[in-house]
Amino acid sequence: MPVAPVTRATRRWLTLLVVLPVLAAAGCGYGSQAADDAPPSVAAEGAGVGGLDEVRIGYFANITHATALVGLEQGLFQEELGGTRIKELTFNAGPAEIEALNGGAIDIGWIGPSPAINGYTRSGGSNLRIVAGSASGGVSLVVNPRKVPDAAALAGRTIASPQLGNTQDVALLDYLARHGTTVDAQTGRGDVKVQRVDNKEIPALFERGDVDGAWVPEPVAARLVTAGGKVLVDERDLWPDGRFVVTNVVVSQRFLAAHPEAVEAVLRGSVRTNAWINGHPGQAKASAAAKLKALSGTELPPKVLDLAFGHIEVLDDPLAGTLREEAAHAVAAGLLRDPLLDRIYDLGPLNRVLRAAGLPAVDDAGLGAHRQ
Repeated sequence: MPVAPVTRATRRWLTLLVVLPVLAAAGCGYGSQAADDAPPSVAAEGAGVGGLDEVRIGYFANITHATALVGLEQGLFQEELGGTRIKELTFNAGPAEIEALNGGAIDIGWIGPSPAINGYTRSGGSNLRIVAGSASGGVSLVVNPRKVPDAAALAGRTIASPQLGNTQDVALLDYLARHGTTVDAQTGRGDVKVQRVDNKEIPALFERGDVDGAWVPEPVAARLVTAGGKVLVDERDLWPDGRFVVTNVVVSQRFLAAHPEAVEAVLRGSVRTNAWINGHPGQAKASAAAKLKALSGTELPPKVLDLAFGHIEVLDDPLAGTLREEAAHAVAAGLLRDPLLDRIYDLGPLNRVLRAAGLPAVDDAGLGAHRQ
């Protein structure tokens, strides 16, 4: 259900914003390439931000991208952008989205840490900046309990991940290595077969028995559970305090330099959306489900939606301290050499939004492009 419209002079609104307890949020994989443009939920009206006609936003149809799903569905981003139109493109996994960012097909994107690190490293630090956090949690290894009763039974089994080098793929390879399992990162062959499969195809493969489990984001994990799967690993349990970055907001450096006002407008929309999700979890869950249905043409069963939403924490903080560890996982898995992390963050625009809201600034763990 849409929230009441607000003026684009959000500074007054932001001063009234209070920190709300962080609750959950939810989503399901889409195509490995950019999907058809999603229809706008709210029309662009008034003057554009900085004279910009259009901003192109990329995201996944996953619950781990709840900020994008809900903010677009509720029109909160469009309200901040005024007459600057939003063009939406959806992706199955991060590597494809990084290609789109590098190719100029999108300007801003919601994406996992591993493809962001890999893309930044391969470009020599020239293609993107991480400008905000979005979500923690929402990722599990779900298995067929008859075939894989415990971690020791993974040997000889086939486990799916969404795409070579995406965040879940890296986490799976790291977990297998820590449990003494040898897998060639590029081919996926070894003591365990790692099969890279589009998120939307994994539930059917699991139900047919073609894969024995999958390390996947929500709501794919919840779909597998409702199909008889067992959560062998909730990734939150592998991190101190149960928190790790699973989704960040990134922006093309070219777009950030050319259109800083538009970037800040999108970040205002992100902060507003996260606050609304946390303050209205039931309505936010319904909004995310409506957006997913508009994208895929199918409706998530209530049980799947409830499970998925319960595993996600939406937040503005990028949890920069966990990025180094995720980079180390990619190196250990053999997917990345000498990751470049210096100056990967520019949290200045986000911290201006947060300070205007009376909220504490977030930290870049010494990896920022500018002093804050």
